[in-house]
Amino acid sequence: MTRLPGLTPADLSDDQRALREAITGGPRAGGPFPLTDAAGVLTGPFNAMLFAPGVGQALQGLGAAVRYGTALGDRVRELAILAVAARWDCAFERYAHEPAARAAGVTDAQLAAVAARTVPDGLTDVEGAALRFVLALLDGDADDVTYAETVPTIGNRVAVELTTLVGYYATLALQLRVFRVTVPVEQP
Repeated sequence: MTRLPGLTPADLSDDQRALREAITGGPRAGGPFPLTDAAGVLTGPFNAMLFAPGVGQALQGLGAAVRYGTALGDRVRELAILAVAARWDCAFERYAHEPAARAAGVTDAQLAAVAARTVPDGLTDVEGAALRFVLALLDGDADDVTYAETVPTIGNRVAVELTTLVGYYATLALQLRVFRVTVPVEQP
């Protein structure tokens, strides 16, 4: 059970309401999972953001930029997010991003490999290099060899964007874990 109460729209201050609108009215609205439950409570990491709306605005803005404003292809982005989910054993991130990965053409075998923190077969050179870079970051750093082997293939911009993505989704995984946010129970 979550450690934070679910905030309904009626519970919100003006700052919280503005944050909720930025989350539900932005590009995430068409995303891979419902942003609210039947009572209007934000799902996943977003309810927690309401408790610190200043930080929440910055965090949700960073997340929107990482998801919708980068040079990352859909497959690279989703593989990277799922690698973070595997590293931090984050069920909600898997729940939210496996459908998006499948929609981008990632196979179940490739998803299983990423969940096992390995580079799957069948990736393009860029996808494989990007995932190797991400896995190195998740182990603490991209050493000189990894950097030299991957960045010429992915480019400096993608290296910066992947580094930011890993930090953002690691932050979400931490919050989801600390506040005991679970995957929603699907209603028939």
